[in-house]
Amino acid sequence: MSDIHTPFPTVPSLLAKPLSFVPLAPIAQALTVLARRLVTRHPGLISRLGPYVDSSFAIAPTDLPVTLLLRPHPTAMRITLHRDPPRADARIAGPLSALLGLVHGTWDGDALFFSRDLVIDGDTSAALALRNAIDDCELDLGAEIAGLSGPFGRLLMPFIDLAERRTGMPLRRAEARP
Repeated sequence: MSDIHTPFPTVPSLLAKPLSFVPLAPIAQALTVLARRLVTRHPGLISRLGPYVDSSFAIAPTDLPVTLLLRPHPTAMRITLHRDPPRADARIAGPLSALLGLVHGTWDGDALFFSRDLVIDGDTSAALALRNAIDDCELDLGAEIAGLSGPFGRLLMPFIDLAERRTGMPLRRAEARP
């Protein structure tokens, strides 16, 4: 096993810093709309959670000054943003690029966990259920965001692809990239 580790791209502080003082409610509302769309388009996200459907998940990008609190209830999906770590049944922390790579199937969750690039606290069974639900749905967040833009979605995709190339962040599934 190699000890060589390639660091994940991180969010530049110039982009992360504003999250320390901007109102979080509008961003949380936009994320909730996106999450509800995901559940509508991919009902397996909820059904695969099984007994963890009422669990709360703190998603903590270590390169951002906020933590997302995901409550994946089937009829009341909700995401809130917090500057102070919220209480949650499970907490998943790591660089934003690693978390996005996990969603998009770019990197293996087990490898991220064992390399300590991803840290899981609390109910690890709940975190594993969430990971499995996300894996099964083969999400493409870039395409989902573009889909929220209606007829402008096709115009948005080149910008999402450009942002991915420039930042090194996996914003789409590998098989969907141009």
